[in-house]
Amino acid sequence: MEISLIYSKLLTLICLLASLWIIFTVSQNSTKIWSALKVPISLGYCNASMMPAFPNTPLSLVTSPTGTDLRVKEILEKLDRLIPPRPFTNMDATTSATHSTATILNPQDSYCTGDQLHILLEMKDHLGHRKEYGGDFLRARMSSPALKAGASGKVTDFNNGTYLVSFTLFWEGQVSLSVLLIHPSEGAAALWRARNQGYDRIFFKGKFVNGTSDVITECSLIPNSNTQWCKYLNDRDQEIFYCVKPQHMPCEALTYVRTGNNNVTYLTSKETSLFHKSKVAVEIMKDQHIAVSRCHTESTEIKEKCRIGMEIPVPGGYTMQGRWFTAFCNQTLLSTAPVSHCLKGKLIYLLGDSTLRQWIYYLPKVVKTLKLFDLHGSGESKKYLLLDPEKHTQVQWKKHSHPFVTAKFYSVVDDGYIPREIDRIPGDKDTIIVITFGQHFRPFPIDLFIRRALSVRKAIERLFMRSPATKVIIKTENTREMHIDKERFGDFHGYIQYLTMKDIFKDLNVGLIDAWDMTVAYSNNNVHPPEHVIGNQINMFFNYIC
Repeated sequence: MEISLIYSKLLTLICLLASLWIIFTVSQNSTKIWSALKVPISLGYCNASMMPAFPNTPLSLVTSPTGTDLRVKEILEKLDRLIPPRPFTNMDATTSATHSTATILNPQDSYCTGDQLHILLEMKDHLGHRKEYGGDFLRARMSSPALKAGASGKVTDFNNGTYLVSFTLFWEGQVSLSVLLIHPSEGAAALWRARNQGYDRIFFKGKFVNGTSDVITECSLIPNSNTQWCKYLNDRDQEIFYCVKPQHMPCEALTYVRTGNNNVTYLTSKETSLFHKSKVAVEIMKDQHIAVSRCHTESTEIKEKCRIGMEIPVPGGYTMQGRWFTAFCNQTLLSTAPVSHCLKGKLIYLLGDSTLRQWIYYLPKVVKTLKLFDLHGSGESKKYLLLDPEKHTQVQWKKHSHPFVTAKFYSVVDDGYIPREIDRIPGDKDTIIVITFGQHFRPFPIDLFIRRALSVRKAIERLFMRSPATKVIIKTENTREMHIDKERFGDFHGYIQYLTMKDIFKDLNVGLIDAWDMTVAYSNNNVHPPEHVIGNQINMFFNYIC
């Protein structure tokens, strides 16, 4: 009897231990088990949920590095090598445009169109001592104001205080040469360090709406306080947006978002002095002119028609009498009739920021039959649609999702990250997608931009798998105001993103509209370039698709 009782208790104990072992095993391997069973564990592609307080963590949600994480790390390391930390003891030790020298190599009395002109820069500090390292943020341009002509120059940094500036002499006449020291290397290094330190230069506010009631709460790309947050998850690309949960409304009631500037800086007061207006964009080459003649007969070489997938050199072209001429393909100025015929049956998706929204305003001036169709909504950030019902042409602009920096509330009801928008497009030979983003990413650490660019690339690759004939065009970001807040929106951040964007998409079969190169050539200092610049971007677009 006692033996039977002991046996029974022993059996119970064994069962209990076995149960505990099974529970432990399942908890440790739950992801693998559910994957093996093919049971979906995600709550949706873009999921709104509530979560308790948690620590300030980076955007990557996975504990083990993914392919994206490794690629982000690789790009960041490359950029860190490009912009290494620089010593900044005092202003006298920083690069001086006045003391630096520019020497034209193999100078001549007159040059020929098509020639290359090379200039050697030797950078010196304010005491006249030669700099022993590179990293200065320079902008080279040649121009002939009387001809309304301009082109960018290529700058090569030898990382020892010397640079080679190369110009292609595209036109004849008197040509002015310019090399601006936008920021010394010490300023560039300070901006790079400051940029990657925090997400809080910009604040987000979310408006939750329930019937006639609304509540405004704090939102963020990174949770930064011990409170309950609504989490808006794009699970494929691990993009998350957070808002503090209102007391009496569900997370799904988030309807509008706006942003503003926080009084936050990661620059020291000494570093800030580097960005005084008088120290930004200082000319190194004062009153430098050359004479260029047409001493060769015109080349009979016929350039290939502009097409998607072509490699674009630097510079990629020049402006003359306000018109943009490409240097790498046979570009034509298309008139209204052929453009209207070309657009017949086309579905065109413009995905990005307000610099692409400018196309929506300009296109009806070129194609008179395109009419704006009211999709309701309010504010400039709403969705825009142009239609030509007779020719079955549709052009749609939609803003990219967070971060979208604007002081006015905008609707997030049908918000979509660009990769998600691409995934929704079936695609075919008459579908064209134009993408741009960058300006709204400048105030945030660069890894946010890199991840978005990589996600966009993956979405394009998925698109090409289901529809190889779909045309995709990337418009790079453009230059903007020279004396805007440098830490948040300065062109140094834009230039690093421009280089990163070109690197990420370089081996993909997409078209490139090099808005950076174009706006340097046009000497544009406005985040929204004037109409004649927009018109030339659109003409380049037509050359790609027509």
